[in-house]
Amino acid sequence: MIVCNDDHNTFEHVARTLARFIPGITLERGHEIASVIHTAGRAVVYTGEQEPAELYWEQLNGAGLTMAPLEQG
Repeated sequence: MIVCNDDHNTFEHVARTLARFIPGITLERGHEIASVIHTAGRAVVYTGEQEPAELYWEQLNGAGLTMAPLEQG
């Protein structure tokens, strides 16, 4: 699952949203990922089973993050 860079989310919002919804991502790790998203234009934030990926995608998208389409596996 990929989060894309945009011009309306702050680093803090991205980091907190990732830490809130993706198991195993701490706020510190969320900031690291937000930096990658900013510099590379996107970052993989979750790989795993389809069902939880769909839930996380919906939660992140609902929180305003810019998501790449979810690949169907």
